[in-house]
Amino acid sequence: MFQRYNNAVWPAQFAFYLAAFVAIALTFKDTRVSSKTISVILAVLWLWMGLVYHVLFFSRINGAAFLFGALFVGQSIIFIFAGPLSETMLFRFRRNADGILGSVLMAYALVIYPLLGMSFSHNYPAAPTFGVPCPTTIFTFGILLAAGKRVPLHVLIIPSLWSVFGVWAALSLGMIEDFGLVIAGITSITMIAWRQSKVRVRDTATTI
Repeated sequence: MFQRYNNAVWPAQFAFYLAAFVAIALTFKDTRVSSKTISVILAVLWLWMGLVYHVLFFSRINGAAFLFGALFVGQSIIFIFAGPLSETMLFRFRRNADGILGSVLMAYALVIYPLLGMSFSHNYPAAPTFGVPCPTTIFTFGILLAAGKRVPLHVLIIPSLWSVFGVWAALSLGMIEDFGLVIAGITSITMIAWRQSKVRVRDTATTI
């Protein structure tokens, strides 16, 4: 399936890498326009995964792909509403533990994930590339953790559900590199929730 997908969409993989690096660069610009652009990039990636990867390719081997596709399209809509439309999600890279761990996750998604795949004999084109769900979800967790200046917790629900699916892929399909998805999900959800709770406590104290 990966071979069919990669051959069919070539050279879209390069465009996805470029989009990822543009999103990373924009996290260093603390403006509304940069935040909106990052949200749009994430929305496009999730829309692609929902319609192209899941519906057109993954559905050939797993009927649940239509459900997955709907969820991924839904996540794309969430990014649009949380970013450009409502501006409830803002981005700015932070030089702290969140920024460091988020950067590690992004590096894992873009560089380490494919290298690990090759070490496990998952060679291109019969290998997952950036733009398919697992590495792209890891990247999403990474950028939300590293640069999510304001991230509504509902934005994490669908990526979190997919990180659970990553356990199945890692164990049943032999995709050992997908264990990184599980780690990314647990780490990001925990740290972002903790960050949000501190903000709420601080806001409450300020009000009092």
